[in-house]
Amino acid sequence: MTATAARYLYVTRHGEASVDESTLTDDGRRQAALLGERLREAPITAIHHGPLARAEQTARLIGEQLPGVPLLRSEPAGDYIPYIPPREELPAESADETLARLAGFPAAERELGPGLAEKALARFTGTVEGDEPRHELLVTHNFLVGWLVRAALDAPKSRWLGLNHTNAGLTVIRYAPGRPPALLLYNDTGHLPAELRWTGFPPELHV
Repeated sequence: MTATAARYLYVTRHGEASVDESTLTDDGRRQAALLGERLREAPITAIHHGPLARAEQTARLIGEQLPGVPLLRSEPAGDYIPYIPPREELPAESADETLARLAGFPAAERELGPGLAEKALARFTGTVEGDEPRHELLVTHNFLVGWLVRAALDAPKSRWLGLNHTNAGLTVIRYAPGRPPALLLYNDTGHLPAELRWTGFPPELHV
C-alpha cells in the first residue's frame, strides 16, 4: 500500500494589475515582493502559476524571494468561470443579476472553465504520495481561489460566488490523510501595509 502524506497548498491571487491587465502596477509588484518575503521561511518546493501575465509576473517576483524553487506554468491555474449555477441554486432576488454578470465574461472562460476547474482540483488538492508533507504555492485568480476554498469546505458548487480574495492575500489549505481539508488561513493580508490591502474591490468589501 502506497504511503500518503499531507499537502499544504498556499494560494494567492496575483498582485494588482494594470487597467488592461497586461502587467502589474507598481503596487502589484510591491504586493508580490512582500508576499515573497513572508514565505521565505515556508518549506515551499514549487510555485505554480496561471498562464496570464499578471499571474506569471507575480510568481516570478515571489520566486525571487525563494531561491531554487521552480516556477511551473499551469493552464488549470488560469482565469476562468469554474461553474455557472442554474437559476434554482441562486437567491431569487439576485439570480438574474448574477447570471447576467457571468454571461458577460468571454465565451472561452465560460465554456472551458468547468473542465479546467476539475483539472485544478485533481492537480492541486488532496494528499500526496510518500512519507513527507508537501508545501506548494499556487498563484492564480480570484475565481479559482473561491472554487478551491468552496471545495475544501465541501460547500455547494455555487458557493464559489461571493468568496472574494485580495491581491497577494494568502490562503492556506491542508489536505491530510484520513481527515477533511482544513482551511488554515483565508485571505490573510498581515504582510501588506494598509494601503495595499483590498485593491480592486469596491468599498463595501473592505474590512
